[in-house]
Amino acid sequence: MADHNDLGVAGEELAVDFLVNKGHTILSRNYRFQKMEIDIISEWGNMLVVTEVKTRQSSYLTDPNEILSLSKQRFLIKAADQYIKENEIDKDCRFDLVIIVLNEKQKEIEHIEDAFYPML
Repeated sequence: MADHNDLGVAGEELAVDFLVNKGHTILSRNYRFQKMEIDIISEWGNMLVVTEVKTRQSSYLTDPNEILSLSKQRFLIKAADQYIKENEIDKDCRFDLVIIVLNEKQKEIEHIEDAFYPML
């Protein structure tokens, strides 16, 4: 299997394909604000969707509460707020999580809509 960075890139590619197949329009990938990064920003219907992608080689950790710490959630909220302001977006926003298990024997994708709610 590829090293950690290659695994993450492969996971993000799979997540983009998965979301596009679900009807999402990709607006941005790896959007950066200060030291924060959003993996994928998309539109789905009249909704702005901020998606964090987590790629693992095994399924040992798939609980969203264990994957996305409160500090990571705050970073995503702040970066999303900046993106919305920069692009003058007037849509509801939700925060999703895509968990990918990728190894020689399996490729599993789990999409958790509304993985957390924005509370600063």
